[in-house]
Amino acid sequence: MTDYVAIANQYIDDVLSGEIIACEFVKLACKRQRKDLALQNFKYTFSEKHANRVCKFIELLPHTKGRWARERRLIELEPWQIFILTTVFGWIDSQGLRRFKTVYTEIPRKNGKSAISSGVGLYMLAADNEAGAEVYSAATTREQAAIVWKTAKLMADKSPGLQSRFGVETSTNTIFVDHNDSVFKPLSRDQGGNHDGYSVSCGIIDELHAHKTRDIFDVIETGTGSRDQPLIWSITTAGTNRAGICYEQRAYTIKLLNKVVNDNEYFGIIFTIDDKDDWTDPKIWIKANPNWGVSVSPEDIQRKARKAIQTPSAQNNFKTKHLNVWCNANTAWMNMQDWDACERDINLETYRECKAWLGVDLASKIDIACIGIIIETPNGYVAFVFSFLNEQAVEDDKNSQYSGWVNSGHIIQTEGNVTDFEAVEDKIKWLCGLLDVQDICFDPWQSQRTMQNLMAEALPVVEYGQTVKNMSEPMKTLEALVRKGELIHDGNPCLAWMMSNVVCHTDAKENIYPRKEFPQNKIDGPVSLITALGRALAVDEPEPTPELIIL
Repeated sequence: MTDYVAIANQYIDDVLSGEIIACEFVKLACKRQRKDLALQNFKYTFSEKHANRVCKFIELLPHTKGRWARERRLIELEPWQIFILTTVFGWIDSQGLRRFKTVYTEIPRKNGKSAISSGVGLYMLAADNEAGAEVYSAATTREQAAIVWKTAKLMADKSPGLQSRFGVETSTNTIFVDHNDSVFKPLSRDQGGNHDGYSVSCGIIDELHAHKTRDIFDVIETGTGSRDQPLIWSITTAGTNRAGICYEQRAYTIKLLNKVVNDNEYFGIIFTIDDKDDWTDPKIWIKANPNWGVSVSPEDIQRKARKAIQTPSAQNNFKTKHLNVWCNANTAWMNMQDWDACERDINLETYRECKAWLGVDLASKIDIACIGIIIETPNGYVAFVFSFLNEQAVEDDKNSQYSGWVNSGHIIQTEGNVTDFEAVEDKIKWLCGLLDVQDICFDPWQSQRTMQNLMAEALPVVEYGQTVKNMSEPMKTLEALVRKGELIHDGNPCLAWMMSNVVCHTDAKENIYPRKEFPQNKIDGPVSLITALGRALAVDEPEPTPELIIL
């Protein structure tokens, strides 16, 4: 049998050596697999038998469209497909159950998405050893849901071996294995009826970017609860809806690849061009199209590119469908690899004699409050952040990392269901006793009482409105300092998570401002640092201290 694992490992080598031209996200996915394979005492084992088996199964299926179907050729997996399949299906735990439960693959059109997804669906139906398997090709419309399912049905109809070996049969609306009550059906939001009650062993979600709501994704995800090794297999091109479930999964994948979050059961890979690439350069188009010269025609892409270059209205469509670029989307602000490279083993008390500026972001009493600290040293700047959150919010399961960060000391938990601003005040007073604090900067919105309390202690409180005018330049400067390695930090994981959440939109005057894409993506730590740095950079233009008002 073909050694698919060897092909996958060669693909990793070729990507990381530059032999295969790939974007940063593909490189990071390859690095993750290589790192996992080298781990000692890992809770999962890589089984070459499981990895090879799924690839062999899919390569026994026939093509269903185009010249290859007319020639009755079987599917021949490309190295990038083999890499994904062997990684997803090769890892098992001590009970022999599959490690990865969720898969997100983002790839442009014409790269064989439907064929590989149909093959995975048939494997999960017939060869996954799951009694009563329920496999669904899920989408928002019947037509979209039927694309993967119809391809799978044609494969099954043209595969006598699949029928005899596994007992696979087809009907008008179902592919099934009668002897163990397994079914493969299309599922769409517009078909009506109650979508509860499914026991999903595999959900194939094609073109996730087209989902305007998260209904179908949630139906699939919640329906997997009774299964030991379910699989949610999402495969999509880029889109434009930043508020949708697809962009949420994309953002999570990027955090995973950048090691901002750790999720051993989630696999993600994104084929696109890199941020600084010139989209008109033909040499970089292959980054987004791993089936370049196979199912993706270079001549066709060149023709469409010429049109896009000459017709501005066609540019976004070309970038989205053929280069996998999310258009009309805010861009991630901080390069997290640059940020990680600035981590040092440092202690706040080391900087007692240095000038420091504090930026305070109180947000609301039910949310995270942060004190950002910028310290000036002869070699550049040092950054620390203290974060505060009430115990009810910590216990909320929307972010399971909160409790871990409380235990590690990276979040200070306050009692009750509102964040205690007195704890913030006490920490500020302590910092003023430890460091040579020049200013304590507040956006006056929701901060008046805290400001008055600190001013009553004769501490150097100043107003610093979080406006575009005040935030743009320090935000740009902070990014530049990190890029040049002239700002260091202590590797606070809560701050790293918040830093990865920051996106920015550039206006016509090239001003930028920190934003977040989803309510759960907190950015209070970076905002507090930007505020503190803004004040540090503007020390030659002091603002008057607000008058003390007796409340």
